[in-house]
Amino acid sequence: MERQSKVNKPLILAACCSFAAAAAHLLCIVFGGDWYRFFGAGEEMATMAEQGHWYPTVVTLIISGILIVWALYALSGAGIIKRLPLLRIGLCAITSVYLLRGIGFIAITPFFPENGLTFWLVSSGICSIIGLLYAIGVKQRWATLSTTTG
Repeated sequence: MERQSKVNKPLILAACCSFAAAAAHLLCIVFGGDWYRFFGAGEEMATMAEQGHWYPTVVTLIISGILIVWALYALSGAGIIKRLPLLRIGLCAITSVYLLRGIGFIAITPFFPENGLTFWLVSSGICSIIGLLYAIGVKQRWATLSTTTG
């Protein structure tokens, strides 16, 4: 694989952030209800986790898996690992999801009334920062992310 002459720090940082978010989700599975509560998953998820219900574990594993794939796409876009399929489209979609989650929290807060304002501000701020890292990295690497070249 051809290494790029310049390391794309924003995409590498974005990958680290996505990996960290995946790890935090996995730690919720390990440490249970209190961790689900701390990270704002809501009382229902925390209670189900404490009762040994399968649902919180499955949902959390799916979210963790998605975040790991997103991190791998960032590393691929940075030229650190092998090029992944649909790289440009994938990175644009990932960037959009993070940024929409970051700025769109106002629209979704009514669906999660158990989460307080602090949760929404902190988690939305984190998503916005990660989304900006992806956006900056994608902008810097746009020409090399062409869907028709390797």
